Amino acid sequence: MASLKEIKDRMNSVSNTRKITNAMYLISSTKLRKAKMELDKARPYFDLQESEIKKIFERRLDVHSHYFYPMKGRKPAETYAYLVITADKGLAGAYNHNVLRTAEEEMKLHKNVELYVVGSYGRNYFIKKNVPIEKSFLYTAQNPSFRRAREISSLLLQRFNERKVDEIRVIYSNMENGMGSNVKISRLLPFDRGSFFGNDAESRFTSANATESEVTTEYDFFPSVTDVINNIVPSYVAGFIYGALVDSFCSEQNARMTAMSSANENATQLLAELSVQYNRVRQAAITQEITEVSAGAKAEKNKRKKEAANK
Repeated sequence: MASLKEIKDRMNSVSNTRKITNAMYLISSTKLRKAKMELDKARPYFDLQESEIKKIFERRLDVHSHYFYPMKGRKPAETYAYLVITADKGLAGAYNHNVLRTAEEEMKLHKNVELYVVGSYGRNYFIKKNVPIEKSFLYTAQNPSFRRAREISSLLLQRFNERKVDEIRVIYSNMENGMGSNVKISRLLPFDRGSFFGNDAESRFTSANATESEVTTEYDFFPSVTDVINNIVPSYVAGFIYGALVDSFCSEQNARMTAMSSANENATQLLAELSVQYNRVRQAAITQEITEVSAGAKAEKNKRKKEAANK
């Protein structure tokens, strides 16, 4: 059985660990709230871009752009580029594991794959597995920003424009209802025309919410509708990647909050068990001392009786 000092030292260790996990929980909570606020501020801009692309297709169905699948004769992709977004560190439950497992399963489905990684955890994982990485973005995943999203999108767009890759996909964790999260695989490029509001080409992609006057309003596109689309898409792609970075960051903080909350509960339960054990050992020690004192007093009393009888 452990001694009182050993139990006391362990209780102090668990208590100190609980202080750390509680501090990490509070930090993750603050980071999560801040990241959501930043994304909410930027989201209207990207929603407006999507709306403008939608309006173009409502009026001009015959838009030809390599950023969009053709209406007919779609060819299967041969080379895939995957942008995998992970965290810089662990202590976030199964957050990193789920993303990496999904990425491995997805990449096994294709022969020609280019891998792009955000986050130190994912980079170290693929290096250990000897998986070739086309580009690892070395800046931290802890501070997602639109500038970094634009840098990532510029590189991916360059590969796509040079016809080095046929399809770009993003693997990241997506927040659901502000509570849980799941790993999501999204095709970044090329776009499906119907993904903006529907797949009915015969109806000229008319939205159910658009009024007749909105759809019939004519616009002039300069120098051409294709050039307009090709100028909007890079910003839209950067916005999508920025949203994926923030969603992943929020999911990471949410997973870390859950993990730290569980750690706090386990530490509290362990402290309660150690407290009971400490009290039992302490009581046993007190009982043993009382027994020893009582036995010593009894022995001394018997000794005096024998000495008195011998006189």
